[in-house]
Amino acid sequence: MIGLVRNRDFDILVVGGGHAGVEAALASARMGRKAAIVTMDADKLALMSCNPAIGGIGKSQLVKEIDALGGLMAEAADATGIQFRRLNLSRGPAVWSTRAQADRIAYTRFVVDYVSRHRRVDVIEAEATRILTERGHVAGVELDSGEVILAPAVIVASGTFLGGLIHIGQKKIKAGRMGEKAACRLSDSLRELGFEVGRLKTGTPPRLDGDSIDWSLCARQPGEEPPPFFSARSPRRSLKQATCHLTYTTDETKAIVTANFTRSPIFSGQINSRGPRYCPSIETKFHRFVDKERHQIFLEPEGAGTSEIYPNGFSTALPEDLQWEAIRTVVGLERARITKPGYAIEYDFCPAYQIKPSLVTRRLPGLFFAGQINGTSGYEEAAAQGLIAGVNAALQIADEPPLVFDRSEAYIGVMVDDLCTRSTTEPYRMFTSRAEYRLSLREDNARDRLNDYARKYGLVPAEECAEFARLRERTEAAVAHFASTRIRIAELGELGRRFKRHTTVSLANLLKQPNISLDMALPLLARFDGGFSDDRQVVERAAIIIRYSGYVDKQQREIDKFKKMERVRIPDDLDYDSLTGLKKEAIEKLAQYRPGSLGQAGRIEGVTPGDVAVLSVHLRKRGVAFP
Repeated sequence: MIGLVRNRDFDILVVGGGHAGVEAALASARMGRKAAIVTMDADKLALMSCNPAIGGIGKSQLVKEIDALGGLMAEAADATGIQFRRLNLSRGPAVWSTRAQADRIAYTRFVVDYVSRHRRVDVIEAEATRILTERGHVAGVELDSGEVILAPAVIVASGTFLGGLIHIGQKKIKAGRMGEKAACRLSDSLRELGFEVGRLKTGTPPRLDGDSIDWSLCARQPGEEPPPFFSARSPRRSLKQATCHLTYTTDETKAIVTANFTRSPIFSGQINSRGPRYCPSIETKFHRFVDKERHQIFLEPEGAGTSEIYPNGFSTALPEDLQWEAIRTVVGLERARITKPGYAIEYDFCPAYQIKPSLVTRRLPGLFFAGQINGTSGYEEAAAQGLIAGVNAALQIADEPPLVFDRSEAYIGVMVDDLCTRSTTEPYRMFTSRAEYRLSLREDNARDRLNDYARKYGLVPAEECAEFARLRERTEAAVAHFASTRIRIAELGELGRRFKRHTTVSLANLLKQPNISLDMALPLLARFDGGFSDDRQVVERAAIIIRYSGYVDKQQREIDKFKKMERVRIPDDLDYDSLTGLKKEAIEKLAQYRPGSLGQAGRIEGVTPGDVAVLSVHLRKRGVAFP
């Protein structure tokens, strides 16, 4: 019997209050929709259940894109960050990546306070147990109380709570996070609706008492000054930055862990699901990299008001007594005290062939998946999916076309395309290496790429969009000025030796020279740049554009070829079994993933260039337009 129906005139219901759920609700609310977040603890929105950090290689690009589209993650990281630095600065800007160590508790409080003040977002403290349908469309959710909430769009952003099972040695605990109950009935509801449900695994290290660590034996990793904040809308603030440290495992660590593989549920057969390849447990590290003498452990503070430390790199599911024994063999941790044990957690997910690039499910219109339910791992990946799901849920209600980025437009587009075209057998993580057009998808130009979308969908206030348009115009003027302004070689001093065969050189060519940093060039720019050097942001943007213009132009030609294939649209109802000339494997994969374009079809595992050629012939016969 269905209980009381509660209809609060919600347009969108979001199941889960993690990073994906929060961004989903806020994005749809910015577009004028009334949203509700259904979560089991209203005080733990966007809780950092693992590493208290935002950004990093490949991930900061997602954070900047979320920010460009009006999302909250960058602002929350800036407001609660205790250390900021940029990675990969010795390489090109395509892989520069910002990372912030955040105060874990302050981050959640910031998000809870922000959401509580938003007039179009409500938070309902309950467990969603069933997805409701009506006439083949999603209709709402049922709560554990029996109460029903109706809405024309539902976004499931369940994180690790869906059938969550924690493992510490042989001990098993049904939980979505340590100390919080799992959501098991919702998985059954998804199965009843015909969705394939699988299992994945992730893990977390033990937390340590910082007062028990010998910091003198660990290498300091200070923050960067001035702090490189994520968001352009964050107020700049003075900050006494926390210090992270680096240490290493020892031969003793390896001996203890390898001697006790059978006591770890990862190797004993207790856990059968796959974990993240790029963030393995300490057991997996010693098993997979047998010849490696030691492994890095990054000691990262959990916040400004606590001594608790996160030993990044020491994720484990060993029994608690062995965790104590092994952690005390790490350099500097000989007397370390564990405040919380590490653990592995298994959870349910739905393989992503069941969603479209808009993140709506293929099986049930109006139902969207975002975050770890799609097989991804990480706060940033989840938040980006949540934002896209929120936008597209709002657009679907308005009967408007969805927002879908292609691989040349955004890291978000790369991630979603990867999910929709590849078999997810382990938790997916974003890297710069996944983006073939990464030189054009830098973190510094996220707003350049996405500002028009933010304005079109009302995700960012109009005055903010206009302000950025002025910044872009000023940048273009600086680029033109640097290209047209020439200075005499004699005025360059030591730098002039690079231009022996010339009498003058343009400021643009000066900036293109290898080993000439912006700081080296600034004194000269200040004399000849017509006042542009007064605005460091403009000069930095212009310098990057000038330095990499040749490479970007070459990549743009590759993007143009890519877009031709993307513009060849494949009808969603195409009967692949009726197409002659395709291999059986290609027919099965194309029918399963149902690509939206000829380009996407070519990226599906098991579909060869020959299959794409055959498919293109059939599409031409059916009158599909080719560019």
